[in-house]
Amino acid sequence: MKSKLIVALDVDTIKEAENLLKKLHKEVEIFKIGPQLFTRYGPRIIKTVHKFKRGVFLDLKLHDIPNTVANTATQITRLKVFMFTVHTQGGSEMMRKAQGAAAEEAGKMGIKPPVILGVTVLSSFNRKDLRELNVSGAVDEQVARLVRLARKAGIGGVVLSPKEAAGARKIAGRDFIIVCPGIRPAGYKKDDQKRTAGPKKAIESGADYIVVGRPVIKAARPGEAAREILAEIKGD
Repeated sequence: MKSKLIVALDVDTIKEAENLLKKLHKEVEIFKIGPQLFTRYGPRIIKTVHKFKRGVFLDLKLHDIPNTVANTATQITRLKVFMFTVHTQGGSEMMRKAQGAAAEEAGKMGIKPPVILGVTVLSSFNRKDLRELNVSGAVDEQVARLVRLARKAGIGGVVLSPKEAAGARKIAGRDFIIVCPGIRPAGYKKDDQKRTAGPKKAIESGADYIVVGRPVIKAARPGEAAREILAEIKGD
């Protein structure tokens, strides 16, 4: 995918999603589907995005025993999504088995395997949240550990906040995909995000893709909001 912007369809109904797709599909190549829509509509919502000939980033953050995640990865591959997420804290075996299962199923189907992304530390977390989970050290240190784990496990990339993008790029190299949520254009409030950055800063720091939800989907003119973000990325 050429465009670096992913728009999160964090809405309640398929009708709302379709309305956004109509307004955004000319500007946006990839749309993120999370639990909010997927638990209500299942594969139907993915087919809705595909109807507009756009890619799907399925963000379910799988975290379970290796066999269960591998079996789920097989099913997700059959949905022909572009990318999907697992939690890096599920461990290297879980990630390896997910990668293997997705590649095997894609081979049977004659398609390109989906990119598996390992979620590191959520962008709504700070050091206090990590301490609550008995994780010592700073957020960037924990992210770095999980990036190394994901790289070693052989998955395609990671999800992390733009604050850690530069460090992750140094660790992982150029052939590893970095996706950054927590993107807030100038003048937009942080909401529940704690580690944020603007679109251009995130890309300059090493992100391959940025994920934007509310600043686009809650805008009075979503298409215009998306175009402004793309222009900011390009420096126009």
